[in-house]
Parts: sequence; C-alpha cells; structure tokens
Amino acid sequence: MRTRSGRGAARGRVVGAADHAVVPYAAQRTLGGRWLILGRDGRLTAYARTDGGLLRWTELRRGGPEWSGPDFFPVADLTDVTVVQGADSYVHFLGRREVRGAESPAAVDIVHAVQYQTGRPVTEWRSLGNPHRDRAEASRLGVPIAAVSGSGRVYVFVRGADGGVIVRREGPTGKWEPWHVLKGSRARDGLVAVAHPSGRVELLAGGETIAMRWRQDETDGAFRQDPNIPVRVAPGTVSALATGPERTTYYWAAPDGGGFVAHRPGEWAHPLGGAPAGEPLSAVRATLDAYDCTVLAHRDLEGQVVLAAYGTENEQGGLWWAPTGERLLGSPALALDGFGRVVLAVLDPDGTLRIARQADAPGLELAPSLRV
Repeated sequence: MRTRSGRGAARGRVVGAADHAVVPYAAQRTLGGRWLILGRDGRLTAYARTDGGLLRWTELRRGGPEWSGPDFFPVADLTDVTVVQGADSYVHFLGRREVRGAESPAAVDIVHAVQYQTGRPVTEWRSLGNPHRDRAEASRLGVPIAAVSGSGRVYVFVRGADGGVIVRREGPTGKWEPWHVLKGSRARDGLVAVAHPSGRVELLAGGETIAMRWRQDETDGAFRQDPNIPVRVAPGTVSALATGPERTTYYWAAPDGGGFVAHRPGEWAHPLGGAPAGEPLSAVRATLDAYDCTVLAHRDLEGQVVLAAYGTENEQGGLWWAPTGERLLGSPALALDGFGRVVLAVLDPDGTLRIARQADAPGLELAPSLRV
C-alpha cells in the first residue's frame, strides 16, 4: 500500500472564526486512548493534557480545515487521563487522581467526566473511589482505561495493587456497581479494551511472560477469562482495533527493542516491524482504493511519526513504514473525518496541534500538515 506524507509549506496555524493572536495554553502530553474523535455531527475533536487540566480543539465544520481552541478545562491532581467514546458518541474521560498532603502515602482515586456533544462543556468530575481500602495499597492503583458497551454502560478497568485486574461498571439505571476483581496476576499498566458492534466488551492485559484476555458472551454479561497467550509484551505498548465481525486485532511492541506485532486470538502473532518508542501505535480502518485497509501510525526511536497501510487482517502480505517528517510529543492519533478521509493528529514538541489530512490521490497520501 502506497503511503506518503508531506509537511509542505503550510506551516502557520489555520485561521478561522475563532483565531487568536496568542495561544494561551500549550499541550504537555497526549491522553491515553483515542484522543482524536469524530462526533455525531461529523466534526473532529482533539484532546491533550496541560498543567492543571485538559485542552480541546474542535473542527468548526465537518471536514475542516478550520478549528477552534484550544479550550481549557481545569482539573487538578490527575496523573493520567484516558478518553473513550461510546456508540452514542458521548466522550468519557477517566482519570487517576493523586492528592498528596502531610500524610503519606498519597490519596488516590479514579474520577470520571463526560462530554455529551461536540463543542459542549465537560461535566463535573465525579469520583469512582478506589477498590482498595488500605491506603498503602490504594496508592499503588494503576492507570484506568475504559470501554462503553452497546447499551451505553461505561466499564472502567484498572490494575490493582497486587497486579490483578479490577473492573467497575455503570448499572442499568446509571448508578455505578461495586468494584469486581477479575482473575489474573502480574498485569502491567497499559490495559486495552474494545467494544464490539454487538455491544460485547473484551479486555487484554500484558504481563511479564503472558497476555491475559477476558470477554463477555453477551452484552453487559459476566466476563470470562480465555487461556493466556504465551507472549512477552513491552509495557505500555498495547492497542487494539476491531477488524472483523466480533474480531479484534491487538498490537504491541516486543520487548528488548523488538518491532510491533499484530495478534488475533487463535492465530499466530504477525511481525509488523517498525521502531517503537515505548508507546502504543494508533490504528484506524479506512477504505483506500476501494479496499478495506488498516492504517497504522507510531512515533519511532528518532521521535518522528511513521505510517503504514495494508489490507485489513492481511498482515502476512507485508507492510512498509513511511516517515512523515512530523516530530511530536507522545503518541500520534488517527481518525476518519466527516467525509471518511484519514486524518493524522500530532502534538508538536512546542505543545501545539498539527493536523494532516488524506489528499485526493491514490493509496494513502497525506496533504501537508497544518498547525492549529
């Protein structure tokens, strides 16, 4: 699959109705999960972290190119934030809050907020508590990730102090159910969850020498654990993409400097190459030249974004990583815009957002990126 990207002459910010002479906030890092999101109205939104809160950029109209923002939403004491979108297009934020005071260890809890529509305010952050009652154990709670089932119920997964995996979910009435411990041990941060078109949720957690997987047999049913996968996974590098009817392709980096691999339960792992920088890759499905394709992007060891595209679930056909010339903070993000075009979002080292959109050309060619 032909992949090309140009950084080109478009170096200035896109000027739109919400243009500012000075951008008052600079992003410091990306969020966990898919931080470039398509809303129900066909507009994209990008999110990032900065001191004391979240930043948000929003397309002014479907397909761009003008954006508003960054808008700043204050929230204190968060060490990590993950973003997830449900089938209803609601955007959920799950944060790990750590409050340090005179006492030690720190007080840690999980907090949750929602954005219901593109460009609308973010709700108040509400605490979901901590599954551990002992303060020392509670302080070792991991980073939350989330999925939204077909019924719109939010599932929050987190690594416990002992390395097990713990889940809490919304009940049918919207009230949160108690924390529930899933089987498993020695899980590492970097869990990943997927909600299938059927509404079922599944989860994968990387351990020291295995990967553990749980799934539901029916929407909002109980989780059961599948046999462990005997693979070594570099911590914090797992991502996932629904690539077929009720099928998930998982991606992770091999430890000790190995490249990425792709894995579907019941199959062998497929090597993808690349030079991972210790973060998950971003993946999206797109129609390219009338074929169902998977597009991948990641930050390499030299600090730049590289792209690849191949026929979905056809990793054995090979793929080639193409440098984009973009250098960035954190992980890149991929999404389809309101017209189905591939969009790449990165955070410049100076903390500003850059957007590159698929050009009107065969294969996957990105137009020069624009500074938002």
